[in-house]
Amino acid sequence: MLQIPDFQDVLEARKRIQPYLSRTPLYSYPALNALLDTEVYVKHENYQPVGAFKVRGGINLVSQLSASEKKRGVIAASTGNHGQSVAYAARLFGVRARIVVPENANPGKVAAMRGMGAEVIFHGERFDEARAHCEALAHENGYRYIHSGDEPHLIAGVATGTLEIFEDEPGLNVLFVPIGGGSGAAGACIVADVVSPHVRVIGVQSEASPAAYESWQQRRLVSAPNRTFAEGLATGEPFSLP
Repeated sequence: MLQIPDFQDVLEARKRIQPYLSRTPLYSYPALNALLDTEVYVKHENYQPVGAFKVRGGINLVSQLSASEKKRGVIAASTGNHGQSVAYAARLFGVRARIVVPENANPGKVAAMRGMGAEVIFHGERFDEARAHCEALAHENGYRYIHSGDEPHLIAGVATGTLEIFEDEPGLNVLFVPIGGGSGAAGACIVADVVSPHVRVIGVQSEASPAAYESWQQRRLVSAPNRTFAEGLATGEPFSLP
């Protein structure tokens, strides 16, 4: 049974990642406000060293691995951002990382993962095929498998970004978050529920890969076709913990 992270876990995660990551800015743009006819703020997680919020979770998780897990090394499946997060954190803490990606993975992200010292393994046309191969490799070789969503430390880590949002702009009414596997959205809900419970958290998923949306609607895990070109959202299987 997976432990469900709570707000205290988010606060502890912030202490762990602060030595390695800078706070990212929250900006409002007049042109965007005029276009949408409301006041909007953009959280610039693209300022992170891997260009995405997931590095928060990677550092929080890898920093807490046991000596045995570090010695065995870690493995993850990714379309790019999760893999970069794991590769970056593994390099920080001297852990060998292997990342399994689809055969058509973003070449820039593949190069970034290799540049951070990770071994990149290509398998399958879609993320879900890469993930199945990754899980098999982890089982066969004893690697510490870092799931894209079913990891409490990942969720607590990425939730620190939402905590920064509310600290910088406590008067928000609605928070929009992207959903692939759902770790970022889950983290946002944990923080909003404690810090600003009146805020509506709205998860946005690609219509071409609606597994999380269908699961939310039916209140059970539902697989769905995975056809989006937006690789950060390309998930055909829902993750149970988010």
